[in-house]
Amino acid sequence: METPKSFDAPESQLHFLDYWRIIRIRKTVILAVFLLVSITTTLITFILPQQYESTVRIRVEKDAPDVSTLSFSLQSQGYDPYWIQTEFEVLKSKSILFPVITNLGLNAEFASRNKADSFETDVTYTLLKKQVDVEQYRNTSVIEIRVEDESRSQARKIANEIAQVYKSNRLKSLTDTYFRGIANLEKELTRVDDQTRDLQQKVEGLKVELKIPDSEDRAFYSSSVPEPEILRHLENLRIESQAEYEHHRTMYSSLTNLTRGEFKTSILTASPDPYLQNLLERQAETEQKLADLIETYSAEHPDVIRMKGVLGRINDQVNERLEGIIEGLRVKTAAAKAKYDSYVVEVEKTRNKDIETAIRRAPYFNSKRDLDKLKEFREKLMTKITSEKVDAKIERPGIVEVIDPAQEALTASRPKKPLNIALGAVFGLILGIGLAFFIEYLDTSVKTIDDVERTLQAPVLGVIPQNVGSLLEEGLDSPHAEAYRVLRTNVLFSRKDPKHSAVTVLSGGAGEGKSTTLFNLAVVFAQNGSRVLVVDSDLRRPSIHKILNLSNSIGLTNYLLKQNTLEEVIQTTQLATLDFLPSGKLPSSSIGILNSIHMKSLIQELKNRYDFVFFDAPPIMGVSDASILASEVDMVLQVIQYRRYPQPMTIRAKQLIEKVGGNLLGIVLNNINMSQDENYYYYSGYYSDYYSKTDDAKEKPAAGASKGKGSSGSEGSDSVKTKY
Repeated sequence: METPKSFDAPESQLHFLDYWRIIRIRKTVILAVFLLVSITTTLITFILPQQYESTVRIRVEKDAPDVSTLSFSLQSQGYDPYWIQTEFEVLKSKSILFPVITNLGLNAEFASRNKADSFETDVTYTLLKKQVDVEQYRNTSVIEIRVEDESRSQARKIANEIAQVYKSNRLKSLTDTYFRGIANLEKELTRVDDQTRDLQQKVEGLKVELKIPDSEDRAFYSSSVPEPEILRHLENLRIESQAEYEHHRTMYSSLTNLTRGEFKTSILTASPDPYLQNLLERQAETEQKLADLIETYSAEHPDVIRMKGVLGRINDQVNERLEGIIEGLRVKTAAAKAKYDSYVVEVEKTRNKDIETAIRRAPYFNSKRDLDKLKEFREKLMTKITSEKVDAKIERPGIVEVIDPAQEALTASRPKKPLNIALGAVFGLILGIGLAFFIEYLDTSVKTIDDVERTLQAPVLGVIPQNVGSLLEEGLDSPHAEAYRVLRTNVLFSRKDPKHSAVTVLSGGAGEGKSTTLFNLAVVFAQNGSRVLVVDSDLRRPSIHKILNLSNSIGLTNYLLKQNTLEEVIQTTQLATLDFLPSGKLPSSSIGILNSIHMKSLIQELKNRYDFVFFDAPPIMGVSDASILASEVDMVLQVIQYRRYPQPMTIRAKQLIEKVGGNLLGIVLNNINMSQDENYYYYSGYYSDYYSKTDDAKEKPAAGASKGKGSSGSEGSDSVKTKY
């Protein structure tokens, strides 16, 4: 036989209809889970005892005084985002709920409800804590305390009592905090008094030891302590002498660098000298007279000579005066320099002396400063103690204020029957759908054509619907017949050799519908005019004779054992072109009768007599007869029942067929629910539409009498085939 070509299976793509198909197929599971969860939820809802809720609203503030204290500073408290959350835990703590249990006698109440003699407070606390819920009202400082209880009045009492106990605890805690703080402050004041007394004695001893005058001691308290008087005076004199020296030095250096004429002009401007000014005026007059005489007389004239002598004496006097002035400036500059240097030395000497004195007296002034700071701290501490004592006496109702007392509830808060039932229904539906998809995930059986072609790498030649019976009884116009016509057409197109006419239909397990499939396929071949023989070669569990209502007393086994001839064992049917060879009785000594030379000869003989020969066979898994038939016939079809056996079993069956050399044409999917599975719905829809439009849909021609009708069926088959 030829090796079959590889088959390219289509890729699996998930579609919305696939989900809808799973829901429709598993609707029983979904409905059962939905009803179970819904009914259970409803019963539990009506069985649970009713709970009533009461709510008390309180306004809470941090532990801070309502009025400003008399202390030296009041620091504002920043916003603490965790403070409200902390108070939630406080409200549900033992410090609050234990007093509530005691005040309301809840131990006996809870014990009687639970049919017990008595409860310990810890047990009652555990039960009560579950009934209390605390939350913040939006983003405010208002806290809502909700209490649920079987009794309306008890829920109201517990809620109000929790608010009152919390308020009392907060006020008590605040008062205790104030008094503890005051005690600590007074203890600190005692310690400060002792330190002040010791430091005062130390300061007085240092004052006597270091001989500190009262004037310097008083100066210590002034806002700005001045320098010593002598040092300040010397510093002023030094500054003045420095300015004087700079003045003389600048004038002397500037005059000595000038010419004689510039010097005369500058000295008269910088330091007017009457005598020098008089000499200069006389010098100018004499020079003028000499000039007048020279114009009138000659140079040897006695008046000219005399006037020159007078001018010379005046010039000498001027030069002598200028030299005297310069010498005077030099002497003044030197004197100013010496005076300035002496003051610099004196200032430095006085400053060093003051530093030494300050270092020597530093312990006294440091101790004095520490004493003053300690006294200042003591005064502030006294003020703080006084203010805290006043604050402790002020009532603070605003720390915790009940703004809305709890009232008795008019209706039960739990269980919320409509909500619970609705949630139960929704949850049941979701759980049912989830379980359906989970079961579908675990189900590895064949579900779709794509599953078969992708897993087995073989084409699907036919899709057979549910509840198919014998086509001889249903008639040619049965919608089921069209499925077999499609299968017949695909078989004819799939065989590689027109001489191939021996066909067997196999399955992996029992009950997959292989016998019905083989028989109806043979019927449609016979209705099409072909001479067909059906051989019931399932020797262990023959069933074809039951479909035809014929005898199985003699048949294939009798022929193979040479007890009867072929003409004696072949029976005719109500369809003229269809004959039947029953299995006959199988002797226990002839188990392997199919694996004989007579069987091979029989197959060849039957192929010569008939156009097509169909061999029914047992399941291929676990029985060797089916493998023998698969290796001896020309064509093999594998039937797979929809959602019956897991895919590994169908794969193993296909491998066995190929292993013995069987020519597997393709797969037939059997027992498909066309109305529920959208993957196959178009088959039944097409068949129904096709037959509803046929003119003779209401007439049923006799079986085997309308060959033309069979041809028409072939055309329908061909058109359907194009859909795959």
